[in-house]
Amino acid sequence: MKRANVFLHNEFAGVLTEGEEGFTFRYDAAFLKKDHTAPVSLTLPLREQAYTSTSLFPFFDGLIPEGWLLDVVEKNWKLNPKDRMDILQHACRDCIGAVSIELPADHA
Repeated sequence: MKRANVFLHNEFAGVLTEGEEGFTFRYDAAFLKKDHTAPVSLTLPLREQAYTSTSLFPFFDGLIPEGWLLDVVEKNWKLNPKDRMDILQHACRDCIGAVSIELPADHA
């Protein structure tokens, strides 16, 4: 199972996982309890229940670079261009914008 920690404005927001059944995103309980908490995306409103999908959620897929930059990422990290979760984990640690992705400490 692949996992990625999702941060919003450098605050831990939740966990994105990929397993045999597909993808799951779940907000962190402590994140949901904070005052003035915002969702990571309008397509993933705040809620306690996990979101599930058979493909990578469009919001997270949209964080992945495109074109020549994607080619550089795949070549430098020797990534499979069809493994979107692997690309997300490696290429989106320092995204432009409020959301960033990090490997869990036990996988870094």
